[in-house]
Amino acid sequence: MFRKNITIFMLVGILTTITVTSTYLMNASAYKPGDPGVIYHCFATDSTGKYNLTAEGDLIPCEINPGDNAWMMTASALVLIMTPGGLAIFYSGLTRQKNAVNTLNMVFVATGLVAVQWVLWGYSLAFGPDAGGYGFIGTLDWAGLYNVFHDVPSIAYGGITGTTIPHQTYMVFQMMFAIITPALIVAAMVERMKWSAFVIFVLLWATFVYDFCAHWTWEITGPDNYGKNPGYCGFGWTGCFGSLDFAGGTVIHITSGWSGLVIALMLGRRIGYGKVPMEPHNISLVVLGAALLWFGWFGFNAGSAGAAATNATSAFVATQVATAMAVVTWSLLSWAHTGRASTVGAASGAVAGLVAITPASGFVSPMSALVIGIAASVGCYAAVMFKNSRKWDDALDTWGVHGIGGLIGALMTGLFAEKRFTPWGDNGLVFGNPPQLLENAVGAFASLAWAMGITAIIIKIMDKVWPGGIRVTPKEEEIGLDLTQHGERAYVSE
Repeated sequence: MFRKNITIFMLVGILTTITVTSTYLMNASAYKPGDPGVIYHCFATDSTGKYNLTAEGDLIPCEINPGDNAWMMTASALVLIMTPGGLAIFYSGLTRQKNAVNTLNMVFVATGLVAVQWVLWGYSLAFGPDAGGYGFIGTLDWAGLYNVFHDVPSIAYGGITGTTIPHQTYMVFQMMFAIITPALIVAAMVERMKWSAFVIFVLLWATFVYDFCAHWTWEITGPDNYGKNPGYCGFGWTGCFGSLDFAGGTVIHITSGWSGLVIALMLGRRIGYGKVPMEPHNISLVVLGAALLWFGWFGFNAGSAGAAATNATSAFVATQVATAMAVVTWSLLSWAHTGRASTVGAASGAVAGLVAITPASGFVSPMSALVIGIAASVGCYAAVMFKNSRKWDDALDTWGVHGIGGLIGALMTGLFAEKRFTPWGDNGLVFGNPPQLLENAVGAFASLAWAMGITAIIIKIMDKVWPGGIRVTPKEEEIGLDLTQHGERAYVSE
């Protein structure tokens, strides 16, 4: 009965969504000064700030740079493949064989769920006009992508040389970040959470954790919050405070990693944890997934420049250098600790390096990136060892790698940032600006606390209201979630 009702509710919701959002569809190819979306976008003006108009009285969009636009769409595709390709394969290889399909499915489905949520309300909450001028959350002015133009740049979102890409290009680039963040949390809940509960959790978490933290850190508005709040600083509250996060160490990795720890503790350990082997079932998939993540991460970090600009180059180089150093460091640590250089460890080291360099990538030199790569592997390796000693069943180490790696990266950005790479950034403590470390620490720990608190509330409420709770039954867990949740097997030999 419950499943039948859920199906009906979903169908009604889809039909309602189509009906409501259809009122937002705009077919006009020209814009007039009085159109509601004009205040959010860049149109040509004269020296007095008055709009230039065509002979027909239409506004003239600011110039779109084809190279910048091509790079940002390419970067968007690179970031997308990280989730249903890299992350899904990486996580699936790390799980036991009887749960490989379920792990693939959760990551893949999250890709679709968050994309729809982003279009309907997520982008507006995260990047839209600020609600009240407090830098806490956006309004629904851009819900359904209403007033988000495909052929005109935003007045707020662009690269260091200005706004040179269509607003929807920026929107879809940020969509890929929104997609991967809740998918990262799959690592903490694999092999024990009901698929139906996971679907609802993703939508709730993306809305109440990700959208809020993204707004705090990355939101930029037009002057005075598009005229709504005179004197508004123009950023989310941690952005106004001075926190730096170039590509998501705080917004993505800290929020997902520390939320994952909360979920792992609240769900409890898997049956047999610490007593029966729970090794990765396919190391080849682990390495392939890590390689795809490494590949896509260049779009993740270099794309966060917002244009094919010089800081895209420095972010690209920093990403490669830090990741390479992290792979070497983790391998040496594993060799020294266990007497063997672990292949899974090398892949985990790569991800740790990628995570830690993310917030710093557009702000640091190659030499600073080397230091960050070393710190990432040492810190994350220690965190994984600590987690194991405490018997926390964060199955695929989302906390140890993403939570701790993101925190290390955020703090080291406060140490090693240099304004010469990205003018809207600032120097860190090592380069003569001690307050930057405090500013980054405040941004990081604020997002950490928010993510853990809201995640705990979501899980607690869902477990109370969900029929039978959100965890699968012991019998289902013993059989494996591939068969009990999907009726499929990863490998069929007969």
